[in-house]
Amino acid sequence: MAKNNKSISDIVCDYLKKQKLAPIPVQTLNEEAETTRYFGGELKEFIAAAKILGAKGVFVETLYLEEDEFYYDSGMDDEEYMALYGNDDCCDGQCKCGKCESKKSNKKVKEDDDADVDGVWFEPEDLDGLDLTLLKPQMAKYLDRVGEACGVRLTVPGVDHLEVEIFADWYDDFAELVDEASEAIEINPTEALKQAQAIFEAEEAELAKAEDKSVKKIAAHPPKSSNKKASKKK
Repeated sequence: MAKNNKSISDIVCDYLKKQKLAPIPVQTLNEEAETTRYFGGELKEFIAAAKILGAKGVFVETLYLEEDEFYYDSGMDDEEYMALYGNDDCCDGQCKCGKCESKKSNKKVKEDDDADVDGVWFEPEDLDGLDLTLLKPQMAKYLDRVGEACGVRLTVPGVDHLEVEIFADWYDDFAELVDEASEAIEINPTEALKQAQAIFEAEEAELAKAEDKSVKKIAAHPPKSSNKKASKKK
């Protein structure tokens, strides 16, 4: 049986054609300039909704697995972090912003609730950028798929864009691992960091052990000297 080498994008486009809708390939839409309605159903239901809305075609944007998906993202940017946990007294003792006491309160709660035995505490956002494969080693097998099409974003053109995202089965499995690793960080960031460090150190030890064996193997087999004797002239 011949192997199906079609990408998820090709498969969805073929399906749209069978449903008498023209697939229209597009790049990322300007989400800030457009009003988007996210469809909560399945592909067949989305197709039915598109026809009810009188669509003649559907925008198709191919989605790709990106490297940064392997790293934790709390969703909090640096500015938000500093606003929440930054300078406790940004008004030099004379609070005018009304936020100084709130910052002190947040920090006190953080210290009380998340204090480690060594007095080190973490919030999930402190672990932004953590390699999630250290919490879910199974994720590493997907590194070879970075840059590969993993899904499509379908959009029905209109004043209010109707949008749905369809993903390949393998990406759903990957996303589930990402969710599990991210949840572990959000439940107990300090414990998650300890686990990540332990796995990292174990991997480093295995690597050093493998390199040591390789060096010994090379040392045990030096280049052989030639046993051939120069022929004598008659």
